[in-house]
Amino acid sequence: MWATELSDVLFGTPQPIRVKSNLGVLKEDEVNIIVHGHEPVLSEMIVQAANDPELLALAGKVGAKRINISGICCTGNEILMRHGVPAAGNFLQQEPAIITSAVEAMVVDVQCLMPALTELAKCYHTQIITTSPKARIPGARHVAFSESAALASAKNIVKIAIENYPNRNRAKVFIPREETDFMAGFSVEAIVGALGGSLSPLLDAVKAGSIRGIAGVVGCNNPKTKQDFSHITLTEELIKRDILVVQTGCAAIACAKAGLLVPEAAGKAGSGLRAVCESLGIPPVLHMGSCVDISRILVTAAAAANALGVDISDLPLAGAAPEWMSEKAVSIGAYVVASGIFTVLGTIPPVLGSGNVAALLTSGAAGVVGAAFAVEPDPQAAARLIDEHLAAKRKALGLS
Repeated sequence: MWATELSDVLFGTPQPIRVKSNLGVLKEDEVNIIVHGHEPVLSEMIVQAANDPELLALAGKVGAKRINISGICCTGNEILMRHGVPAAGNFLQQEPAIITSAVEAMVVDVQCLMPALTELAKCYHTQIITTSPKARIPGARHVAFSESAALASAKNIVKIAIENYPNRNRAKVFIPREETDFMAGFSVEAIVGALGGSLSPLLDAVKAGSIRGIAGVVGCNNPKTKQDFSHITLTEELIKRDILVVQTGCAAIACAKAGLLVPEAAGKAGSGLRAVCESLGIPPVLHMGSCVDISRILVTAAAAANALGVDISDLPLAGAAPEWMSEKAVSIGAYVVASGIFTVLGTIPPVLGSGNVAALLTSGAAGVVGAAFAVEPDPQAAARLIDEHLAAKRKALGLS
């Protein structure tokens, strides 16, 4: 929560913005730089450096039209919702991005970096550039990044990418054409603004049953599952049932690629949710930031609970991480459950060696914090679990 609040202070509170996603955002005639990781200071400076007149002139000298920045994972989400920088993809697209042979540099900081990136890059011209002393990778080029010399470091990185452009093997270049428009940047402030200054219209829609509840579908891609399948299937099932979906991180980009993060996607929603979305001009699935911006969802939940005079655990809310795999997903999931929100995991956490721990997480925690985990790999069955949970919460609140 602190990190999200301070990022908004430093870089600006996100507002709804139209962006593009998928590997089609890479350009054949431009210097392509992908920023990947989780530290927004680095990505902010890379975006700024890419607009430097001297560097743009240098790009022209090597034959490129311009400098094209795109993102993967949390870093990509940070700059897309504040600057409209396109998303090249989510976690499992970092290797395919390099395989396009059109990426001059992939700039990484910490977390969610595949260990084989440097070996893969040897087959192409892509420079893997590490920037954090905590995440130096054998075979990568290291450019130390510090806040005290942030812009200078970023300019150096962009220059390295530009100078690598002539090394591109154009016979190998293959950029998929797929790219999809989507809306991002639904911060708490943006949602309240869209509702006219308070959450009352949203709460009225929930009370009336037009929106039966809200589900946060978040988390990573998992190499053990079919990429994006569970994210998309679960989300589509939920909006059909008039359940508004809010998303962060790789889950949001999965649904962005599937065309679910545009107002037109309301046509796939149930009649109640569709009517609300059409009246407000919003998608049935709201992008609320990077995976570590989960606190935006909880701040909204707390405001709704306070407005109704109940606890968060009493609200018709649920969480889901259908394809989670990283260590931060564990802390995020624990944060959500500890806040009182029932959460469905799509992959089994490694706790089955202890019956006591498994029982605590799936049932015992409910008596302490008002919520617990459930595990359901089938996204359609997970949608039914969430639906039943929301129905029970509505009944307890006296809502039809």
